[in-house]
Parts: sequence; structure tokens; C-alpha cells
Amino acid sequence: MRAQLLKSATINLHRHTATPASVSGCISELSYHAQHPALLHSLLLPLLRQLGEQSRWQLWLSPPHKLNRHWLQQSGLPLAKSIQVASLDTCSDVRAMTKALRSGNFSVVMAWLPDHLTIAEREDLELAAKEGCTLGLIMREENGFVYPGRQENRLKIQSPLLH
Repeated sequence: MRAQLLKSATINLHRHTATPASVSGCISELSYHAQHPALLHSLLLPLLRQLGEQSRWQLWLSPPHKLNRHWLQQSGLPLAKSIQVASLDTCSDVRAMTKALRSGNFSVVMAWLPDHLTIAEREDLELAAKEGCTLGLIMREENGFVYPGRQENRLKIQSPLLH
């Protein structure tokens, strides 16, 4: 069943990314546990490989670890079309992501941003993604720390297929 879901997702993704004119940019958020990378490998890597077939670049903005050239090649990601920009600061990262999305030079912009984006910042990112026909992924590394007094507002899917 898991293979069918991935195949279906890949087919649907291919339909939407076949030509630049059919691409509509958007922002999505992906939370993951660094200790359990299976979800990232089974969902994110096929998406990035598919987007790597476009002539545009892939931007990794402020990842927690430096990209490894060998890992990119081994994962089937486009080494020649991948750019990593080290962390600046929160405000600069949000502005950089907005500019990158709007430019249309990237098939995907992945950014490790803080939890506390304002409504205006999120709306700016959405608009920039649509203008640039670019997929924006806001990456969130879960560390298991619960903020006291703060309600958890993320959807958690508990399924044996995802663990």
C-alpha cells in the first residue's frame, strides 16, 4: 500500500510539474524527526528528484547541516543544480526565501525557519511562491521539546505506514 501511495503521489506530481506553465507555486511545511529520517527519504527525496528534472535550481536555505556532495549524488539529486545558503538570521532568512521564491529561478526552495512566522510573512511567502511558480518547503526539525503553555497546532499522523 505504501508503494501505491508513493507511486500515486509521484504520478500526480508529474502531472503538475510537466511544464512550467502548469506549475502553480505554493508553500508547505514539513515537520520531521532527525532521529527517524525514513519519512524524509520516502517522501521528500522522490519529490526533489522529480523537481530536479526541471531546468531550474534547488535552494537549501539555512539547513541545520552542511550538504554533502556524495549524499546528493547518491540520493539522485541534481548536484549541479543544488545551492546551499548558510543561516543568516531569522528576518534575513524569511526575506531571502521570499526573494528566491519570487525569482522563478528555483523549482523548490527549502528553508529551515522558526515556528513564529507572522501572518504577513506567511502571506508574503505564499504570494511569492505563486508569482515564481515555485514550491516552498518550510522545514521543521522536531526535537521532542514541548513548549510549556503553548498549544501544539500541527497535525500528527499516527500510522504504522509512516513509522
